Amino acid sequence: MSTNSDKNQMERLRQQFSRNGNTDSGNEGGNPRRFNFYWIYGLLFVVFMANLLFAGMMKSQQPSNFTELSTMLEEGDVQRIDLINGDRVEVVIKPEALKSKPRYEKVRDRSVGEGLNPGPHFYFVFPAESFEKSLDRFYADHPLLKRSDVPLEFREERDYFSDVLTWVIPILLMVGLWLFIMRRISGANAGPGAQIFNIGKSRATLFDKDTNVKVTFKDVAGLEGAKEEIEEIVSFLKNPDKYTNLGGKIPKGALLVGPPGTGKTLLAKAVAGEAKVPFFSLSGSDFVEMFVGVGASRVRDLFKQAKDKSPAIIFIDEIDAIGRARGKNAFSGGNDERENTLNQLLTEMDGFNTKDHVIVLAATNRADILDRALMRAGRFDRLIYIDLPDLNERKEIFEVHLKPLKLGTDVDVDFLARQTPGFSGADIANVCNEAALTAARKDKKLIEKQDFLDSVDRIVGGLEKKGKIITNAEKEVIAYHEAGHATVSWMLEHAAPLVKVTIVPRGRSLGAAWYLPDERHLTNTEQMLDEMCATLGGRAAEDVVFGKISTGALSDLEKVTKQALAMVTVYGLNDKIGNITYYDSSGQNEYGFSKPYSEKTAQLIDEEIHHIVEAQYVRAKELLNRERSKLDQLAKLLLENEVIFKENLEEIFGKRPWLTREEAQLEEEARNASESVPT
Repeated sequence: MSTNSDKNQMERLRQQFSRNGNTDSGNEGGNPRRFNFYWIYGLLFVVFMANLLFAGMMKSQQPSNFTELSTMLEEGDVQRIDLINGDRVEVVIKPEALKSKPRYEKVRDRSVGEGLNPGPHFYFVFPAESFEKSLDRFYADHPLLKRSDVPLEFREERDYFSDVLTWVIPILLMVGLWLFIMRRISGANAGPGAQIFNIGKSRATLFDKDTNVKVTFKDVAGLEGAKEEIEEIVSFLKNPDKYTNLGGKIPKGALLVGPPGTGKTLLAKAVAGEAKVPFFSLSGSDFVEMFVGVGASRVRDLFKQAKDKSPAIIFIDEIDAIGRARGKNAFSGGNDERENTLNQLLTEMDGFNTKDHVIVLAATNRADILDRALMRAGRFDRLIYIDLPDLNERKEIFEVHLKPLKLGTDVDVDFLARQTPGFSGADIANVCNEAALTAARKDKKLIEKQDFLDSVDRIVGGLEKKGKIITNAEKEVIAYHEAGHATVSWMLEHAAPLVKVTIVPRGRSLGAAWYLPDERHLTNTEQMLDEMCATLGGRAAEDVVFGKISTGALSDLEKVTKQALAMVTVYGLNDKIGNITYYDSSGQNEYGFSKPYSEKTAQLIDEEIHHIVEAQYVRAKELLNRERSKLDQLAKLLLENEVIFKENLEEIFGKRPWLTREEAQLEEEARNASESVPT
């Protein structure tokens, strides 16, 4: 029985020890706490402050001077004088004088403890040689006093603690500063022991099965062709045998190219949400660093991580930061950091084994400046163009961004899509957000159609500046200028029809007009000339009405000059220049020291540009002179209301005899619907 009880007691002790055994470790895991050097710095600081405080408390000395010392010597109160380090004079008073005389009350008691202060009691600074001469003169003037009665002692004292701190504190500050810099360089999320050597590590963000990425292909509206190719790439990685069994090879890379805001990065996020493989995301600028060789090192580390987690996807946003075409001149130098990073990227992509199952996605809006070696097959096998959304795609994008909004009954998605030609996906998202802010600013419970129109106006033209001071004469010029644009565009077949005109200042402009252009894929000469004529209608109206022109047509002149230049030198739409273009679509012309045409041709180009612009200006003036009464009527209405719409132009000019592409399509659909109804 005693044996069993001993065993039970030993088992209880063992269990109790196992429960309490981790208490010395300082954490639940039993791992000892890592020693922190900041405790040493804190301890040294406390010791330093304690030494200064204690030294001050141990000494109860009062400042004095030689005149007061002379008085003390005359009264016989001085017990001893100490001359320390050749310039500090310390005076010790006799105990009986301390007890009896009120003048020594401040230095009588100890600072710490009880009893009389043993001294020194007074001090002042006086060079040793001058002090002895002054003391000799004092005793010469007082022959009854003996110098031997007050001994003068010379001493050297060293404050070793302060001397040590004079070189210890700077070293500690340098060490602390070095540790601070190393921690900042290694990054806020770096683990223990991270030092400057980790600067060559990749900064890519990893998305895997444990990361909750909510964006999927369902959240990406439009971009059907791009989504189809991207989905195929994801399918490659999910089921590679389906393709390799037929002898095919998985593509190594795909480059997303398109204007800003068209959804390139959003499409990559959808890939991260759809793919069940590791997804490394970073920007091209993450490879750029102030240290030489860091970019190439980060490229190597990135591809090493991707190979270790194969199958995987690498996404490099704004790859033009490192993929810019390498220069051939001698000014870039042999150690150009960006070129070294690009060379390493080319090597890593070319060195892929088809069994690695690692695909590189990249996005840029500057594909024309990328290096040709980066664009070749075998590196980026697929070039996926993402253009601005068309009408149907804008409808889909609006439907995505309108889901979380509280809409009124008059909001029509088709109408909003028609009112936003040329808008990118990011622009449409901004329109929806601005509409919500506009409705909230007006204390509305729902977002109405007018709120969306106001947001479009604000994004296109800028914020209204109704408080801007404009004289009546200037206001009249602005009204005729905008009325001239509206009149000419309304009377020309290929010019964009007017939607809205205002003379309320917006942004940097004093007036603005909104048009609804056809979404053409091809443009002919007549269409470009009509657009130029409508653009020059504002200045032509000023010339016709007032007989003089102003500086308000700067943006119009800039636009028509570029259009005329493009007609002559780019599109080959000029009879005298002929079917020749001087446009380099590849962007690889590195030796642009001279124009690609002679001086005679340059003079001819200038003459043709001038002829085209002036011909359309004369045409606009003739049209406005023919419609002068209607122009005056429109300008007067604009001065009264400050804003006019398409309906106002129809009342003055009548309906346009030419249908827009959209109107023609709607009429054709209505005709087909009526023909399909059985009689």
